[in-house]
Amino acid sequence: MTNFVPEEPRNGEMDAAPDGSHPADVAARVDSSIGAAVKLSDVLTREEMKPFMERSDARAWWMVFVNALIFAAAFALPAIWLNPLTVLVSLLILGGRQLGLAIFYHDCSHGVFFRTRWLNDVIGHWVAGGLLNTSMYAYRAYHLKHHQFAGTKDDPDLGIAMAYPTTRASMKRKFSRDLSGRTGLKALKGQALKFGLRRNLPFLIMHSALFGVLWLTGIPWAYVLWWLAYVFVHQLITRLRFMGEHGVAIDLLSPDARENTCTTLVSWWERLLIAPNYVNYHLEHHLSAAVPCYRLKGLHALLEEKGFFDGYECLSRGYIDVVTKAMRKQDPELAPV
Repeated sequence: MTNFVPEEPRNGEMDAAPDGSHPADVAARVDSSIGAAVKLSDVLTREEMKPFMERSDARAWWMVFVNALIFAAAFALPAIWLNPLTVLVSLLILGGRQLGLAIFYHDCSHGVFFRTRWLNDVIGHWVAGGLLNTSMYAYRAYHLKHHQFAGTKDDPDLGIAMAYPTTRASMKRKFSRDLSGRTGLKALKGQALKFGLRRNLPFLIMHSALFGVLWLTGIPWAYVLWWLAYVFVHQLITRLRFMGEHGVAIDLLSPDARENTCTTLVSWWERLLIAPNYVNYHLEHHLSAAVPCYRLKGLHALLEEKGFFDGYECLSRGYIDVVTKAMRKQDPELAPV
């Protein structure tokens, strides 16, 4: 999953697959990588896979509700106790929850977050996508190629992943760009240059609603926190997330997902600030995009019980471990400094 989004499809929706399938059905196929050496259906029986494929409107709505509460708490904290510390905590939480919104439109783009298909379109494109100014349909058109071609030179995310591992000095420069706001401001500039009423209608609606709620609660100034978090926090969290997914992989051109994709095992505070909504279980997601994010943790536990990860360096122990691995020396042809 990346934050890069191509141009909006002309019809606002991704074209149907050659076999006539709805794009959400294509995105949710059990085995999505065409050249994978090991597929989930090779590891688990149909009966073992079945509970992990079940989609639930109730589970999805619960996650939306919990994330909404966390957003509300992040805005309320500095409103109740306004000081530099509460503002900092608010920005850290908001930056992480912004990534949480990306997980929502990501799972909705696969058509697996809600059981009810139209809810995936509404919440994914209009709500989560609107708040992050991202078209779920354009994202899906791009993201499906990542799943189809993971582990090959045709993976559209390969160029980004090949930036890692890198040197300690280079990592410091990357973090400096993120924390100083240069990465975020560059992203905003790119969005502004492509701004158009039709293209950005979900963004205009959702941000008008967000500002309206803050205004009605007497803290319209808190809207600025959203943008401060996006510019100074969200970009770093997004970088950490991508490093944990593919940046620390042993061999990006391996057909085995355990070598081209990774999972990060996180603590409670990392779940709150860096890895919301089960985004850290990325290897499990690559094994099957048909598994909703709220079932990835259970899938990981079953695979671990079966020894699926044994002998492979595909699990990181928190994001300090991720950053450490992302600075190790590797084959320069696969991971240039």
